[in-house]
Parts: sequence; C-alpha cells; structure tokens
Amino acid sequence: MLIVDDDDAIREVVQASLEMVAGWTVAAASSGVEALELATADPPDAIILDVMMPTMDGPTTFARLQADDRTRHVPVVLLTAKVQPAERRRWEALGVAGVLAKPFNPFGLSVQVADILGWDA
Repeated sequence: MLIVDDDDAIREVVQASLEMVAGWTVAAASSGVEALELATADPPDAIILDVMMPTMDGPTTFARLQADDRTRHVPVVLLTAKVQPAERRRWEALGVAGVLAKPFNPFGLSVQVADILGWDA
C-alpha cells in the first residue's frame, strides 16, 4: 500500500493506522511526483491518494499512474475533504476505486479501504 498526502500528520496517521490495525505494509509519499517515482519502481497493491496537493494534485497524479503500463492496474482510493455529492461523482468519474472522506476514523480506516477494494479486512 502507498499513502500519498502532503500533510505530514495525515500521512503518518494513515500509515500507522493501516500498519497497526490491519498489519499492512505501507510506504508513504509526500507529493504526486514522489508517488509516481515509488509506484513505478515497485508498484503497490493499492494507493491512497490525497486530492488537494501543491505542484501535482491527486487527479493529475492518478492520470499519470493510469498512463503508465507499470501502474495502470493499481487501484487508487482518493482521500479528500471535498465529499459533497457533485464532487464525489466527479472523483468517481475519473475511474478511481473509491473515495474516502477526511476526517476519517483511524481505527476503522483499514475496514473502509478493504471494503472499497474488495479485500478481506
């Protein structure tokens, strides 16, 4: 799993939550550029990707992942505070696996992610 968020605190909480609660191995990136480097070098099982980031936002990062044969198959879950119905439809129309809302419950996060990805929690 790869978590991508420019906010150190959110990145650390997501990583710790998924590692401690679910026992998953989680890598972290603080930008879209870093995410692309990590994902193309060693494609993760899935990516949790923040929508709002400087330089390269989540939708742009997702488009670049989709354009690369090495990462096209990797499911991406967007993480965003913008979860009004119109915004949610916009994110889902991109072809992402799902959308997680900020704020989130760290103790239930792995169950939410597993449910979106169709994994056993």
